[in-house]
Amino acid sequence: MNRRLFLQRSAAFAGCNAVGLTGCVRKPVAASVPAAPSLPFYDAVGPIIPIRADVDRIFRITVCLRPFRAAGPRLDVERLGDKLVVHNYGHGGSGWSLSWGSADVVVRKALEGANGSKELAVIGCGALGLTAASTAQRAGLKVTIYAKERPPYVRSARATGAWTPDSRIALSSATSPNFAAEWESMARTSFAMYQSYLGMAGTPIEWTDWYSLHDQARGEHSSRLQPSGQHDFAHYGDRIADLTPMSRDIPEGAHPFPTKYVRRDTSLTFNVADYSRQLMSDFMIAGGTIEAREFQSPQDLASLPQRVMINCTGYGARQLWSDESVVPVRGQIAWLIPQEGVHYGLTYKGVNVLARRDGIVVQPSHGEDEGWNDSNEQPDRGAAVAGVEVIQELYSRMERMPKRRS
Repeated sequence: MNRRLFLQRSAAFAGCNAVGLTGCVRKPVAASVPAAPSLPFYDAVGPIIPIRADVDRIFRITVCLRPFRAAGPRLDVERLGDKLVVHNYGHGGSGWSLSWGSADVVVRKALEGANGSKELAVIGCGALGLTAASTAQRAGLKVTIYAKERPPYVRSARATGAWTPDSRIALSSATSPNFAAEWESMARTSFAMYQSYLGMAGTPIEWTDWYSLHDQARGEHSSRLQPSGQHDFAHYGDRIADLTPMSRDIPEGAHPFPTKYVRRDTSLTFNVADYSRQLMSDFMIAGGTIEAREFQSPQDLASLPQRVMINCTGYGARQLWSDESVVPVRGQIAWLIPQEGVHYGLTYKGVNVLARRDGIVVQPSHGEDEGWNDSNEQPDRGAAVAGVEVIQELYSRMERMPKRRS
């Protein structure tokens, strides 16, 4: 087949996918405006369906307190009378992202101290508790989870759902010399496990394109939070740069956005509602048990029949273990009703948007220091509305853009 004719027909067929079959032969959608630089045809920006950013489509507002520790997650072992407690908390904004890797670490420590015992207690039923419990089951242990709440009422169920393995994970000045390597190992272990959830019913894990939009040049763009402020948060993304595609600048005319500067990267998304349900189901099918229990102090754990336990209480560890090293970092999300065909993320004027299967996340974010040491869990509707209105303004600008010529 003539190569040029093949490519022309391929472009026309791509236009059919974007606008439907009716009339697609007569009027194919052009890839770019005349004379505009373009991406390779295999890497072109796909159809971007505008989000219905109406304030009355906010169906809930949630607040999550990220449990930050300057030295990084607590993964050490503590003796409590005749009990052995392995801690697994303090992951900042990286709980979901690092959960399987930290589970691998703490389960190995639990096995080393078990002295042949095959029963294990896990305290907490969030992201870290469920993954630690499943990892322990695979190691041959009989596991009981003790928790006051279970999904969807745990704090980790309110997370953004983006793969952010070094988000507020530690302060560079407070970590041990080995921490970067330990973090990398946890990130790679977690990433490898997430690949096994791709393509499952309900789409618990999927790859998502994310666009960073700017009206002015800002040098090296980041499609996540800009490192700024008074705290020297550690950033280790370069250590695992091989895991995800490189971010790329999208030239004007090759994208539908109204901003001059656009950068795209592709990363993992956790559809937390379905993913949590999958984790719960896997745990129960493997013979796990969940008991409702609330603990006021470490001494309350003495009543448990298991001699070895993994403590996955997240921000709750601050009160339960009187651990003042845990600092709350408040984050609020406005949830818009999900839309069919809308599966992308973007950052625009200090607002992060992530279209998940269980809702469209709208989260104002003006740097990593935002929400620092703020333990207020009451939703701020004014801030939620303001964030949605920023996105509404973006799509209004898109509507006013000159139409591309066919």
